[in-house]
Amino acid sequence: MTDVVRIGSRASKLARTQVTEWLTPIAEQFPGVTFKREIILEGGDQDRVTPTLAEVAKTAGGSAFSTNQEAALVTGRVDVIVHSLKDLPTSVCEGTTLLTTPGPREDVRDVLCGSTLAGLPQGARVGTGAPRRVAQLLALRPDLDVVPIRGNVPGRLARTTKGALDAVVLAAAGLNRLDLTPDVHEVLDPAVFPPSPGQGALGIQVRVDSLAARLLAQTGDPQVDACVRAERALLAELHGGCSVPVGAWGRIGPDGLLHLSAAVTSLDGGDQVTAAGEGPADDPEKLSASVAADLLAQGAAGILAAIRNP
Repeated sequence: MTDVVRIGSRASKLARTQVTEWLTPIAEQFPGVTFKREIILEGGDQDRVTPTLAEVAKTAGGSAFSTNQEAALVTGRVDVIVHSLKDLPTSVCEGTTLLTTPGPREDVRDVLCGSTLAGLPQGARVGTGAPRRVAQLLALRPDLDVVPIRGNVPGRLARTTKGALDAVVLAAAGLNRLDLTPDVHEVLDPAVFPPSPGQGALGIQVRVDSLAARLLAQTGDPQVDACVRAERALLAELHGGCSVPVGAWGRIGPDGLLHLSAAVTSLDGGDQVTAAGEGPADDPEKLSASVAADLLAQGAAGILAAIRNP
């Protein structure tokens, strides 16, 4: 009898492209398994009116982009969820686990479409729905008028071509996966504009002790996994989520060590603390704790508290 593994994802073209990216080598590795796909709509996909993802997440009772998928996984409707890892909370729901992160990881960086940062005029209108991007933009250019936008990638890009906005900030990974790279005007340096924890990586979530968990246990890339574990552990140390302005960038250096840099920025861009460190790649959580402690010692807790309790 052929084993069947049901794979869930969001409905967007990007989400479906990510499933294909992950599934193509997996299907070759397990030719005796039938993989079936299923679309699961999330609150962030269905609600296009609520201005911020934090408000959508509150309405959904969890994450704007993972709550319904996790519920489908727990109830057995699907066996695997393929996430954009940056959209997944640092604590996954009980009874599930993340597999070793697959590689290669896509580009971690953010990009500006419509103009370069230096080329934007005083008071230019720049679109982004992410608090981290808002904060980091204003830290570099406090004169900008940052406009909250949501929706799929082509729709956000269209806001610049139609003249509604001067530029938008997007993830390079999504543009690369959708083959929309000609629209990029500037790639933002992650040393100055650190990305969301997990950006560019896929998160493969399964039920603990399920057939899918056993079947796929040896898949993934340990080096990519170490980097994203460091980023997500740092976010957890700061008790943050995708709705707070925390950037983190993990990478394996030529020295073989895991390097982690991070920033916490106030929403108006006026206050920012940064920290960096390196350590063995086989203990990313220890490095994360050290970098998080440095951020907290510089006042990160006060910045985050002001955002959570305005």
